[in-house]
Amino acid sequence: MKTVVDFIYRVVTGARPIRIIFMPIFAAFFLCILLLTIFLALKLDDYFNLSGPLGYPLNYILSVPLVAIGAFLWIWSVLHFAKAKGTPVPISPPPKLVDTGPYAYARNPMLSGVFLMLFGIGFMAGSPSLVFVFTPIFVVVSVLEFKFIEEPELEKRLGDPYREYKRKTPMLIPKVFR
Repeated sequence: MKTVVDFIYRVVTGARPIRIIFMPIFAAFFLCILLLTIFLALKLDDYFNLSGPLGYPLNYILSVPLVAIGAFLWIWSVLHFAKAKGTPVPISPPPKLVDTGPYAYARNPMLSGVFLMLFGIGFMAGSPSLVFVFTPIFVVVSVLEFKFIEEPELEKRLGDPYREYKRKTPMLIPKVFR
């Protein structure tokens, strides 16, 4: 893991042209992982002839708010990164600690938004595999990646301010009351 963290640190603190080259590659990779997760879950449901955890209209009553809140949280997070002159792609982050907006409540509200959207899509598509298998696996893998790769790089690059922020702010589930 240390070599991965060191590589990301070198790229993040390195020349801007290199970050510009890697940024779409990392973004496309993440998008492909998301789409592959949804695709595989739907294929597994078809293969085993699994029906949705909820029927119509309950699936939409649950899924629409999950997707809407997740999308809002994701977009709000991206806008705060853009305001700080960064992107949501770990290879081209803001140059300073972002602890405003949704980041005042959670260290990675962007991932929280993605998780909510995946659960919402699972309910909307009537996919028990996406709701109960693939999204939880995606959550675990994402949390492990954040904990063991992204956070060590953030600590290395941002130092004590990030360590203090990490101590005070939960990782994914927003603190509603500070």
